[in-house]
Amino acid sequence: MWRALRQMPAQAGRSGVGRGEAACGSGSDEVRRPRHGLESTGSALLLAALTRENLQRAWQRVRANKGVAGVDGLDIDQTAAHLRTVWPAIREQLLSGTYRPSPVRRVAIPKPEGGERELGIPTVTDRLIQQALLQVLQPILDPTFSEHSYGFRPGRGAHDAVVAAQSYVQSGRRIVVDVDLEKFFDRVDHDILIDRLQKRIGDSGVIRLIRAYLNSGIMDDGVVQTRTMGTPQGGPLSPLLANVLLDEVDKALERRGHCFVRYADDANVYVRSRRAGERVMALLRRLYGKLRLTVNETKSAVTGVFGRKFLGYSFWVAPGGVIKRKVAVKPLTTFKQRIRQLTCRSGGRSMQDVVDHLRPYIRGWKAYFRLAQTPRVWRKLDQWLRHRLRAIQLKQWKRGTTMYRELLALRAKLDVARQVAANSRRWWRNSGMLLNAVLTLNWSAPGKLAKNRR
Repeated sequence: MWRALRQMPAQAGRSGVGRGEAACGSGSDEVRRPRHGLESTGSALLLAALTRENLQRAWQRVRANKGVAGVDGLDIDQTAAHLRTVWPAIREQLLSGTYRPSPVRRVAIPKPEGGERELGIPTVTDRLIQQALLQVLQPILDPTFSEHSYGFRPGRGAHDAVVAAQSYVQSGRRIVVDVDLEKFFDRVDHDILIDRLQKRIGDSGVIRLIRAYLNSGIMDDGVVQTRTMGTPQGGPLSPLLANVLLDEVDKALERRGHCFVRYADDANVYVRSRRAGERVMALLRRLYGKLRLTVNETKSAVTGVFGRKFLGYSFWVAPGGVIKRKVAVKPLTTFKQRIRQLTCRSGGRSMQDVVDHLRPYIRGWKAYFRLAQTPRVWRKLDQWLRHRLRAIQLKQWKRGTTMYRELLALRAKLDVARQVAANSRRWWRNSGMLLNAVLTLNWSAPGKLAKNRR
């Protein structure tokens, strides 16, 4: 792959000369005409996207994201070998406007709350091209987006959105207009999206290529289905295009002075009364209707902010009227269900294996929900988890004699070891109060578990 990329100019406007040659000015041959005499699109942005440095950064990002193969069946390493020979031809097609992306591969993944989310997985080659485009377009488009938009933007994230929402609730806006769009990524109108994009960049080569990606179709069970709407999740460009489309609604809310937070297609507007909330909901229906998008009436509501979740968090009132954050009920329930699956006592796995599977899930979950201001909940979850691990350990020791011997080796009191061994089949009960002083936090550390596994 790197060999193929070295064949490309280092920057837009540099002629296709040997390696190490200094860049020429903007009047170089490559700007005036594409190589091999093909008609150029005249796209400065496209030339910038296809420079060697930009493509190398895009390739590093695609490789770091890993991901599966698209409809061509080529993974990242196979694509790298393939591009060594075909990239020059692909580049000429991109510059001449004749490149046709491959269809995306349909993949359905289960949602935590039930149902399925459809993804469209582009080929690795198309992910590379989209990422290269993203790196050029994002610095141009992102500064034009609303300050109330937080999804898929550099230097912004879900945590920033939650903190902003918390500040609005703290200011006295206790009614939320919670809007959920029905199958947003599947119902984006291509013509409306292209129209909004043209108003922002006006580069015919890039617009043509993005239109080709939107129209590339989706493959399901070996059959390619054409489409006139939708920008399937799975490609690097999809979140940016979503922000381009929805920014129109953001700006309309800004002009009216509303306090709101949007993360991708999830938007919450905070108001002081239910009557004001109903007016905002009617406004949003009209604004989204102009974009041919539909509000999901089942999931959307004008309601009190407490008990409503946003990006996995909800709010509660601490003493003194201070608004604080906590993990919402649904993600907390999902977490416990997953922990029960990973710590099932009938799994037939060693203690170290159980912990190795637990660790990445717990770290990821805690990293996302680290903003929760509920230390008591964290302590209870920690106690419950260690209780489950101690129950697994007791079951793996099986016989009372083994429990007695191992507990004495861990310096348990003689009467505690005898009591646990005498009731050797009561794993959950014995792993509670009796063993708290024996199988402690130090015991559950990775090094200790490695020594104690049986």
